[in-house]
Order: sequence, then C-alpha cells, then structure tokens
Amino acid sequence: MAEPTSGGDGSAAVAQIQAAYQRIREQMSQVIVGQEHVIDQLLIALFSRGHCILEGVPGLAKTLMISTLSRCLSMSFSRIQFTPDLMPADITGTEVLEENRTTGKREFRFLEGPLFYNVVLADEINRTPPKTQAALLEAMQERQVTVGRVRHELSDPFFVLATQNPIEQEGTYALPEAQQDRFMFKVNVDYPNFRDEFSIAKQTTALQTDSIQPVLSSEEIIALQKVVREVPASDHVIEYALALVRQTRVGEEGVPDFVTDWLSWGAGPRAVQYLLLGGKARALLNDRSYVATEDIAALAKPVLRHRIVTNFSAESDGITPDRVIDRLLEETPSKEGALTSDPRFQKIFAA
Repeated sequence: MAEPTSGGDGSAAVAQIQAAYQRIREQMSQVIVGQEHVIDQLLIALFSRGHCILEGVPGLAKTLMISTLSRCLSMSFSRIQFTPDLMPADITGTEVLEENRTTGKREFRFLEGPLFYNVVLADEINRTPPKTQAALLEAMQERQVTVGRVRHELSDPFFVLATQNPIEQEGTYALPEAQQDRFMFKVNVDYPNFRDEFSIAKQTTALQTDSIQPVLSSEEIIALQKVVREVPASDHVIEYALALVRQTRVGEEGVPDFVTDWLSWGAGPRAVQYLLLGGKARALLNDRSYVATEDIAALAKPVLRHRIVTNFSAESDGITPDRVIDRLLEETPSKEGALTSDPRFQKIFAA
C-alpha cells in the first residue's frame, strides 16, 4: 500500500483509507461471517487511535474477531486471559535481578509484559480485580507503564480490545464508569441472523483453511490516524455532537424531561471528542472527505452507552442506555440552523 498522504488532498485520503478498509474486510471475511457493524466499529476505533470493549454472550466469535483483525495488520499481538489471581506485574512486566557475565555484578533488568505489543486482547476484563484493571487502563490512557521509578513507553500504535460477558456476573469485578470512559466504543455483539448462522455452522464443521495476509504496517496505520484528524468538521456538526452529549447531563439547562426521569449521570467531554474523531474516520470509510451529522448519529450508541448511567426507576421499567440514546436522536434536529433556532437548545448552548 502506498504511503498515506497528509495535507489538503481529501480525495487521496479517502481513496487510501477506502483501499485499506476493503482489503481488511476481504481478509476478515475468510474467517468471520457477518458482524459487519462490529468490524466497522473496530476499524473506526483503530483509525481514530481509540480502544474498544466488546460485550456479548459466549460463542459469538469476539476473541476470534480480534485475533483475525490482528493477523490482517503487520503488528505484534498479545492475548491476556484475565483471571481473579492476575496481578498488575503480570501484564505490565517486572524487574528481575540477574548477574552481568561481563562485570560479574548483579543488576536489575526489566522484563516486558504483554502490554508491550501493538494489539492487546484483554479477554474477560471483568474477571480480574480492580488493581489489575487499573494497571491496564492507566496504560491505555498514558500509553506508558511505571515500574519502580522508571517509566516505560509502550508501542505505537497501541490498541486495546477488551471483552466481557454480560450474563455471568458471579465472581466478576464490574468496571467503574470512570474506567469505562477510557474506551472509545462499547460494542454490543449480537446473535447472528439465520443466514449468517447457517454459514457459520456449515463453514466451521468442515475442513477449514484460510490465508490471511497482512494489509497494513504500523507506519501506515500511524499515517492513516493522522489523516483522520485532518478531516474537517463544520461548526454545525460540532454543535450537533455537543447537543447530544449535553442533553445527557441531569440538572443542566434545557435537558429534556425523559433524561431527568431516566438518568442519574451523563456523559463528559471525552464523549464529544470521540463522536467527532469517530465521525471523521466513518466519513472516510463511507467515501466522504467531510463529517456529516449522520456519522455522529451512527456512532452515538457505541460512544454513549457506557458513559450514561440509568437510575433505578429506568432500570425497573426496562429502560436501557440504548433506548435513551434512541430518544435523544429522535428529539435532536440534525438540519443546519434547526439547533440554534430552537429555544431549548439555545439554553443548552448558553449554559
């Protein structure tokens, strides 16, 4: 693949990321059947320099999907199976005392843990204690780990994909909301439709061969991540993203009544940043060199579902975060000028 072009040539940027996207999809289709929306969100997060958490019941190929994606990229890959006895040093690395054969002296040497890879699969992240979760999430945010008094930089690009099972909660440690906020997307992996499940059953019960070929190198991914940030977003698109996020904040001016009734806490500024970054990547994947409100709306659920907290009243009525987001999308006008002329949104923007 040619070196991605940065600068003002929008059509070249679109062509480059489109070519990479199509080649990755072709490679993954050899192993993964269906789940197109999940793969799209993973790639959007990758090109936006974000991390993902995938939630779904066992057997939906979450781990296989992530390992296959890593095979499509010329990047190092590690898989960490999170368990209740896993300690922070097991993932960050540790210092060991060994003898220097040249000098005869004993010296400490740092042995890198599985975080020192480009793609890290954190399998069943909710099965490990908070101390180990915090070590992973610190690395995600700072892109470094500190062992003793020494800071160690992590690889670049650095992409964490975590999975968790929503149905087996006994003996698990739910991620606090502040730590979930480190993930760009929370992706729900659903059951396949009939035709996809038919293909899965036929394909996986016969002899299987695949020839996954690497599509992108680390340098090309870093260059594409820079291209994504150069995609322009108009003031209207930014206002639309702000309107969606600020409406989730209970107690603020202009917040709709259903939000006050259903939520106990809303999303912070990081949600706006990820909506816009994800919107830029999605625009390129959809053959556009600019962000539209449809890009923001399409990513509202994966960005917001783990950043808003429903209250007891909503939970007792079966109201999910996705239901709240659907209602927000219905009641937030997307046409230019409609937001600024609406008295309720004028209060939100003036707050």
